[in-house]
Amino acid sequence: MNATCLLVDDEPLAIQLLQKHIHDAGMLELIGSCTHAMEASTFLRTHKVDLIFLDIQMPKLTGIELLRMLRPAPAVIFTTAHRDYAMEGYELDIVDYLLKPISFERFMASVEKFYRRWNKGVPENVAVHPLSSQKLLRLQSGTKTYQVDEANIVFIESFKDYIQLYFADGKKLMIKYRIGQLEHELSSDFLRVHKSYIIHKKMITVFSNQSIELGSFSVPVGNHYKGFVEELLKK
Repeated sequence: MNATCLLVDDEPLAIQLLQKHIHDAGMLELIGSCTHAMEASTFLRTHKVDLIFLDIQMPKLTGIELLRMLRPAPAVIFTTAHRDYAMEGYELDIVDYLLKPISFERFMASVEKFYRRWNKGVPENVAVHPLSSQKLLRLQSGTKTYQVDEANIVFIESFKDYIQLYFADGKKLMIKYRIGQLEHELSSDFLRVHKSYIIHKKMITVFSNQSIELGSFSVPVGNHYKGFVEELLKK
């Protein structure tokens, strides 16, 4: 369920650092790395990519020039050692602008920003219930407080210190929050089925002690939770 991403940078060390950040975060699927813009252009003709980490200053064709060529363009996070291109980058509706060397904390903030914009549409076969508000969650993340109607949550997925909430209308929200903390704040309509997943029981379409389907989504049941989940779902 992670978004796919592509790295485009002519500096091997910059590529290696981003590869490490992506691996440590566990929130993106890296499907390729390119060392110049023309290689990336060729790659994108045959591969679907949700997000590009795109260096600006590269030989022959800059990252900005490449982005102007792409129709339609995936989401883009610019990576550069220079601040001079920031305004031009935002005019192109990029997700974010990362200055090298890129810290893991800054990388994570940028990925969170991307996930908040990313929307694949309404998940197939998930009923959008006209539910009234059952409980309004207030999730404090950094300096922001998010108000979420838990009746509209399909399931929650954990990525280390971050969680992503999947909603019945197809939208997603990723914030810095512990899944263990959220587990205690949700109503009894929710069930922890895996160390990385909490599901909304009213959204279940098919279940077993191995996995739970919520429309087009399939969530695994962790070994530690199998007996507990099976017993509760029989009720």
